[in-house]
Amino acid sequence: MIELRNLNVIFNKGTELAKRALENINFEISKGEFVTMIGGNGAGKSTVMNTLAGEIRSQSGKIFIDGKDVTNLSTLQRAPLISRVFQDPTIGTFAEMTIEENLNVAFGRNRFKNLERDDNLSMREKFKESLSELELGLENRLNDKISALSGGQRQALSIVMATLQPSKVLLLDEHVAALDPKIGKTVMDITNKIIKKHSLTTLMITHSMDHALRYGNRTIMMYHGKIVRDMVGENRSALSPKDLVKFFDL
Repeated sequence: MIELRNLNVIFNKGTELAKRALENINFEISKGEFVTMIGGNGAGKSTVMNTLAGEIRSQSGKIFIDGKDVTNLSTLQRAPLISRVFQDPTIGTFAEMTIEENLNVAFGRNRFKNLERDDNLSMREKFKESLSELELGLENRLNDKISALSGGQRQALSIVMATLQPSKVLLLDEHVAALDPKIGKTVMDITNKIIKKHSLTTLMITHSMDHALRYGNRTIMMYHGKIVRDMVGENRSALSPKDLVKFFDL
């Protein structure tokens, strides 16, 4: 589903500030696989995700999504293939628009008024059904503005928006890091539920060692632009969060 081949990224290439952010990155993520990615600051996690999304161009290497070479495609051209939820709950939603209007935008409908026609009424029911899975009562607040929601509610809504339309890949960029632990767990459980329901191919960056092992079926660790550990199966299930912390002592 996702394949990165010999990916290299150098920031400020050709200058005194040149820094190799990714060095010969090679890995595959199978269809329906949920991979968590860990590593210290500057390890290359965000660079991998941003390169996959098209926000950063690699100096060399190839990127394939569902067998399609997307290496030279722009972020916009990759949009039908990739959905993403960011760390900041304010990114990806429009504060002064209603929940319903935001969902309309996510669904690709250029309409910013109350739904009245029969087909729009059926769309509203689809929105309510998707929101009801969150168990946050948002299905009864379609006319509320996003600015009235808490950070956790807004982030949960972002997940629904990211998965309303089918995509090949879901990218989660530390999407619960800005939430308090209790709300963060709720949003993670919601995320996991949606991923399992739709069998989404997912890559999640996290600084939580607990989340890295609790969710998904595989954990990749990065260090100085390289993949240094790829943990799956019994090698992963036997680990504790404390074990992961020890791996940082490279």
